[in-house]
Amino acid sequence: MDTTEAVGWGWTMPESPKAPARRSWTRRVLGLGFWAATCAAIAGFLGFLVFVYSLDRFEQRPETRADGIVALTGGAQRIGDAIDLLDKGYAKRLLISGVNENTSRDQIARLNPGQRRLFDCCVDLDYRARNTIGNAIETRRWAETNSFNTIIVVTSNYHMPRTLAELDHALPNLQKIPYPVAATIDPHDWWHNPAVARVIFTEYLKFLAVWVRTHLEDDPERSSVAHLISGGSPVKKQLIAEPIWR
Repeated sequence: MDTTEAVGWGWTMPESPKAPARRSWTRRVLGLGFWAATCAAIAGFLGFLVFVYSLDRFEQRPETRADGIVALTGGAQRIGDAIDLLDKGYAKRLLISGVNENTSRDQIARLNPGQRRLFDCCVDLDYRARNTIGNAIETRRWAETNSFNTIIVVTSNYHMPRTLAELDHALPNLQKIPYPVAATIDPHDWWHNPAVARVIFTEYLKFLAVWVRTHLEDDPERSSVAHLISGGSPVKKQLIAEPIWR
């Protein structure tokens, strides 16, 4: 085969065999990148579906009692359900973690007037936790202080997987009994309710980030990533309202 081309009047020069090879290599890389991105998108979507349909749609009472109950702030229903569990004797003490520093014990008690007596004996308030990482750290301190071996965890159904991941990392030897509050969001509505889809998909991404982080670090209190996410520290160093627990 002739590998020359005409140049001017009768002059010829060889073709460069490298240009087609470079184009072929570029197409191959782009093709591999496309298929890798497609596979990653499919895997991510399948993971999202598993996440969604693993969430509880209805609340169920715990099948066993525990030493303590931990309720993460973020919704009035969480605290109400946790106090109700305490009132029914499912545990000896309740920790409400992540209380706003401007919210007093009396204000929370007024929202649950039928169980006011429990606030005087059996409810502890944590004002230091800034986020879910801080909730796990303060729960560990509270459980160790009280020598608890089992706790009931009360938070929203969509927030439960990330909460348990943080608690398992901070307290691997403590038994956790989840009590997901399902009053606010039905996860199965995601496909026709954009607001629900946005909340659950955002939580799914956060859960993936927590899963990766907790498998790469030793302790949330010494985690540089946790400090970066929290804008300083997962727990507040100084208290403004009340002592950490009472």
